[in-house]
Amino acid sequence: MSNPLKDMEKPDVIFCIGTNMTECHPVAATRLKRAIANGAKMIVADPRVIGLVEHADMHLRLRVGSDAALLLGMAHVIAREGLVDEGFIHERTTEAEAFLDHVKEFTPEWASTICEVPPELIEEAALLYARADRGAIYYTLGITEHICGVDNVQSLCNLALMTGNVGREGTGINPMRGQNNIQGAGDVGAIPNNYPGFQPVTDPANQAKFREAWGREIDLEKGITKVRALELAGDKIRAMIIDGENTVVTDPDREHCEHALRSLDFLVVCDLFMTETAEFADVVFPASGFAETEGTQTNTERRVQRLRRAVPPPGEAKPDWWIISQIAKRMGFKGFDYTHAKDVFNELCSVSTTYAGLDWDRIEYGEYQWPVPEEGHPGTPRLHEDGFINGRGIFKLIRYRDPAETIDDDYPVWLTTGRRLESYHSRTQTGRSSGIDYLLAEEVLEAHPDDVTAWGVEDGGFVEMASRRGSVTIKVKATERSPRGTVFSSFSFNDVPVNVLTGAGYDPVTDTAELKVCPVRIQPAPTRGSEAAD
Repeated sequence: MSNPLKDMEKPDVIFCIGTNMTECHPVAATRLKRAIANGAKMIVADPRVIGLVEHADMHLRLRVGSDAALLLGMAHVIAREGLVDEGFIHERTTEAEAFLDHVKEFTPEWASTICEVPPELIEEAALLYARADRGAIYYTLGITEHICGVDNVQSLCNLALMTGNVGREGTGINPMRGQNNIQGAGDVGAIPNNYPGFQPVTDPANQAKFREAWGREIDLEKGITKVRALELAGDKIRAMIIDGENTVVTDPDREHCEHALRSLDFLVVCDLFMTETAEFADVVFPASGFAETEGTQTNTERRVQRLRRAVPPPGEAKPDWWIISQIAKRMGFKGFDYTHAKDVFNELCSVSTTYAGLDWDRIEYGEYQWPVPEEGHPGTPRLHEDGFINGRGIFKLIRYRDPAETIDDDYPVWLTTGRRLESYHSRTQTGRSSGIDYLLAEEVLEAHPDDVTAWGVEDGGFVEMASRRGSVTIKVKATERSPRGTVFSSFSFNDVPVNVLTGAGYDPVTDTAELKVCPVRIQPAPTRGSEAAD
């Protein structure tokens, strides 16, 4: 997030797009509710009537996969009405002239033909956001899990740049992270293009720095993503370690994923439980949970926090850092002689530009948000206040692109997937709680009542839902939360493996799968329940 969580209470206008925050980030969402109670206006762009809509002044019920068209239409209105922040653009951005000329062609009428939002609502939303003194954008995976996820994010950045809604209290571009330490994972280099601290691996100076720090030669090229690793499984990649991820349930195109794991010569899984992915492993290492581990996490607002062990880990369970270090040492790697999580974190601080001013003792109370570039620095709750780290904000010339697959006569219904309040991700943990199971015992397919009738089934009946990759049997829930022609399900239940269906394409920059858009065919299931699943 560019702004701290406390800033969620301070915008005049809140623009939420591709985020079901009351279910996926319910604690943070209370801050938006507080802002609304204090007079803030909120625009929600989502195909479904999600919980945020109950608090919104405007609901832009766009067609799945059409975010870029909506955002281009809004940019057109802002430019046409002269609502750009000329001073901010002149002082802090580049490529503005080309961008403002570019958006002239993307009228609200044009956008409406794609995103299916009436043009007058697109205009109203654009004017409301642009006229705000403090406009804030919040988004999550509904924006990024598309083949054009990068385009979508850059389109949001364009809106913030043209209105000057960056680097000030109550503004910003704020992605709400989908996992508890996903921000921290990126910070420490768990991405293929950066060393710790987001230092590019393609920079020879960075290569030299880490060669000296780690005492070994390092390639001057980007690594591969998990998507490419699975594609190469059984060929160039013969062995794999999967740590803390239930890949079989959460990844798209499950059949492809399972085939990749079976093709490996050797698979190691580190996890708390015997997950569906761990069932494929040759070796499973039992990992300790968050309450059994000393360590650190960095949350969605870049706040670096200490984890303190409350109870000892059961049986032979060990912290992930210890397991990985032991594997590395047995493979002959040097530099893994850590005795405590403190050693790992302090090494990170010694090589990361964003953590350089921190150490294990300084983060004891969790008051610092990176970047903390030097000792004595107070941290940076709000990014870009005095400028952009790379110089000027760059406007990007984005055009709309269709999803990898679109509906047709054979697959006439849009499926979009997401999460539910009661269950977490693949239910590796929440699925083992009887209390959670009482609240959410099974997966259902949310569909408009008119569609349910047209399919010849009743509310609570079972349908077979098929894509170009496979099919699942699922119970139907008739609800007007879903628009006609669009259905919704989570991917959390292994007995309803929705990700058998997904996986038509990937963003060419990030390799992020298009999990939010999948054309499907729906018909009454030939049998009910477990017989149909078999």
